[in-house]
Amino acid sequence: MGLPNTKAYSFTCAVAFLMFLSTTTFGTAQLSSTFYDKTCTNALSTIRTSIRRAISKERRMAASLIRLHFHDCFVQGCDASILLEKSDSVPESEQDALQNAGSVRGYEVIEQAKSEVESICPGVVSCADILAVAARDASVAVSGPSWTV
Repeated sequence: MGLPNTKAYSFTCAVAFLMFLSTTTFGTAQLSSTFYDKTCTNALSTIRTSIRRAISKERRMAASLIRLHFHDCFVQGCDASILLEKSDSVPESEQDALQNAGSVRGYEVIEQAKSEVESICPGVVSCADILAVAARDASVAVSGPSWTV
């Protein structure tokens, strides 16, 4: 048996792929600012308390947490990937990137907030959400603006 006609084969693959796409139903995720109202009722207040505690110890931490969130979002979206430390499974870490190494801080504040949230709702609240809420709460704690997360 010989090799298939490359153009015909490519065309057939493209048509098959388009047919697949046209028959596939894609789910649509809906973001909600009230998601944790039912899934972890004390999540937001727990994060807020943790963030306020950290900022009361060091007011500059507010700016650091906002910057931490910015640096997380800057690289392919707000996914908390900046919190991943270098390891065997994570050979390159955003923490070690030239733009972040030695200049981004506040990791321990987010870790503390995550620990407190995990103690009341294990496995419910994402690190990305904690990072976003922490940035907002940090702004509010120093009389800055608020926004819906």
